Amino acid sequence: MSRIGFHASHEQISPGQLLSDVQQAEQVGFEMAMCSDHLEPWSPNQGHSGLAIAWLGAALATTGLEFGCVHAPGQRYHPAITAQAVATLGQMFPGRFWIALGSGENCNEHVTGDPWPDKETRTRRLEECVSVIRRLLDGETVNHHGLIDVHEARVWERANPIPRLIAPAVSVESAARVAAWADGMVTLNQPIDTLRRVIDAYRGAGGRGPISLQVHLSWAETEDEARALAHDQWRTNVFGAGVAWDTWNPDAFEDMARFVPPEALDDHVRISSDLGRHREWLAAYAALGFDDIYCHHVGQDQRPFLDAFGEHVLPQLKEA
Repeated sequence: MSRIGFHASHEQISPGQLLSDVQQAEQVGFEMAMCSDHLEPWSPNQGHSGLAIAWLGAALATTGLEFGCVHAPGQRYHPAITAQAVATLGQMFPGRFWIALGSGENCNEHVTGDPWPDKETRTRRLEECVSVIRRLLDGETVNHHGLIDVHEARVWERANPIPRLIAPAVSVESAARVAAWADGMVTLNQPIDTLRRVIDAYRGAGGRGPISLQVHLSWAETEDEARALAHDQWRTNVFGAGVAWDTWNPDAFEDMARFVPPEALDDHVRISSDLGRHREWLAAYAALGFDDIYCHHVGQDQRPFLDAFGEHVLPQLKEA
């Protein structure tokens, strides 16, 4: 059976509350956790966006969980800074931290004032960053000139083991491409057939390491509450990849989301008041071969969800 983890949503919850939430997640039986590193939330209605790298130090120190972080080097973060952060967390918490390196979204990266590149350029910039970060984590002094520039960079702290550099991928094409450099892959909930093709593309291209899935879900005591919660918090996340990558601020996402009906969330969020239904969904994902599955309850109050899943979902999945 796959391990079941907790997704800590910095875009929706204040860092202090999220620290309490992830501590509760460990207490009720979640086995690991992950988060994303944003500067902006997806909508003003979400209203938060703490610095994930700073928060991770506290989360790792106050739980025994393994943590991962989705992070975009190349514009807002220079790869030498990313490598220093990865080495520091890896040195303090050996074997408990991984980082997923992505090409980013304009909503987080535009603050530098630099032009937002097209997708192919962003992908090539990411591949350069991955190479630089690996070399720095290996202890090299790095010079590099290309889509990113690095001058005589060295990271003095060494992590043992070196944290895994994971690739986030949603499409079949991306999954095949990242297999060249990734120590594992993480993707999002999609139709079962699509997920199967993504996995096959990664493994077929020689992709190594664990494969993980982040599942957006909404649970409440009633169906109406679960649906209203999903629509309130996650309606800005139903747009295609190009829109998600290129839209530049939360207000713009919210302007588009005014036209999103509640039923449109069904393709993006697993919505149900039935905990048995949530168990079935997670078991179906596990059957695809995912090593790790991270549950992201899209509500801002995580406590009822954590208690309910801790009592009625996690034990039954482990027994199965």
